[in-house]
Amino acid sequence: MERKIGLLLVNLGTPDSTEVRDVRRYLREFLMDPKVINLPVVFRAMLVYGIILPFRPKKSAAAYKEVWTPEGSPLLVHGQDLKTKLIPQLGDEICVELAMRYGNPSLEKGIESLLSQGVERIVVFPLYPQYAAATTGSTVEKVFDILAKRWNVPPVTIASDYFDHPLFIDAFAKVAKPQIDEFKPDHVLLSYHGLPESHVANTDEGPCSYLKGGNCCDMITAKNRYCYRAQCFATSRALAEALGLKADKHTVAFQSRLGRAEWIKPYTADKVKELADRGVKRLAVMCPAFVADCLETLEEIGMGIREDFKSYGGEDLRLVTSLNSEVVWVQAVTEICRGYFGPQSSSLEPQLSTSQVH
Repeated sequence: MERKIGLLLVNLGTPDSTEVRDVRRYLREFLMDPKVINLPVVFRAMLVYGIILPFRPKKSAAAYKEVWTPEGSPLLVHGQDLKTKLIPQLGDEICVELAMRYGNPSLEKGIESLLSQGVERIVVFPLYPQYAAATTGSTVEKVFDILAKRWNVPPVTIASDYFDHPLFIDAFAKVAKPQIDEFKPDHVLLSYHGLPESHVANTDEGPCSYLKGGNCCDMITAKNRYCYRAQCFATSRALAEALGLKADKHTVAFQSRLGRAEWIKPYTADKVKELADRGVKRLAVMCPAFVADCLETLEEIGMGIREDFKSYGGEDLRLVTSLNSEVVWVQAVTEICRGYFGPQSSSLEPQLSTSQVH
């Protein structure tokens, strides 16, 4: 009997529509996750139900309307296209499904669909290059919560974070380079989704010197192996090398703050103003935390931050499109995942990360 393997692609999520009620439902599920807002449940509920949900859904719904496509959410459309293109690459022995940690298609439906196709093993591939408890950690927890309710639990492999995997870096560089060469920017900003600083403090297995003004994020070590900020800087170093960006011609920053808590710095909004004040006229922005363009890239950067930059005196800002379902990304995911499928699927060995853990 043919032994099938299931590949579950997982991204963070998106509302079902731009209607306020659907956005509210999505935000409620997302924000009530203790790995997203790490407060005791009573205080988390007070914050989400008392402060965020009465106002945020309407604002977010308006933003989603700016980027929504006739086929639906860009994040979902790109994810479905990636799934479709992976199927012929991987062959009949691999069943592929797409799921979202929050919203639809749900993780429950994705797992059930794979099991209904007779898979004997599941490989979960989070579509988040850098590890964070609020993304990969939450996804892994939910996957095992779902499977724990079953009597028969199949073997499950979680693909590790690939923040500086050679194939990921090569794919992103190949997608970005023609856009950067055509735009000819004065400077390149690498903007990542932000996290509350408390998440960094919880992640590091030892004192975090960044929180005290230090530079512990400049190298991946055993103590900060799961530090999202450190991984973002590692991604940036690898991309800068691949693209030939000089040290004074690129900057790392973090976007998408929510609430009044301190988030990891520097902030994208502040850096954009600083660059404009320094005389940068043409700014290209890459978002290497997102493998698919979505609200945070298309609307926040491509519209909002672009207008801010121009209001500060900049000439133009170009959002470098993400990997989406480009051929090089389909090929990269195929080869990365083959390392998790085993010898019956490919003779290829898993690619190792370029980071050296000290």
